[in-house]
Amino acid sequence: QVQLVESGGGLVQAGGSLKLSCAASGSTFRNYAMGWFRQAPGKGREFVATINWGVGSTYYADSVKGRFTISRDNAKNSLYLQMNSLKPEDTAVYYCAGRMGGRSRYAYDYDSWGQGTQVTVSS
Repeated sequence: QVQLVESGGGLVQAGGSLKLSCAASGSTFRNYAMGWFRQAPGKGREFVATINWGVGSTYYADSVKGRFTISRDNAKNSLYLQMNSLKPEDTAVYYCAGRMGGRSRYAYDYDSWGQGTQVTVSS
């Protein structure tokens, strides 16, 4: 498994931007499809975006499409989530996750998880 550590969360006003990072170690990062998920208080874990291991094809939840961009730098063993035009409903703990194989929007497909980073969007 790959070990994952997120960073970059914080407090931002509605309409603002944040960039989350996820540092990977312990295994061959480039072999892993990666995803971002989030969990708001009292709610289940929600899919945000996923990126494949190879050419980096991406897929987004409808709620973030056009505002968020997932990317990866295999040379730096890093995953990113650029979040623009943030809304109060984006407030959640954001998790990065990894899996061997193709990208997936389902949390149960992932076997490596970070500890999460808090994103709070004020209105």
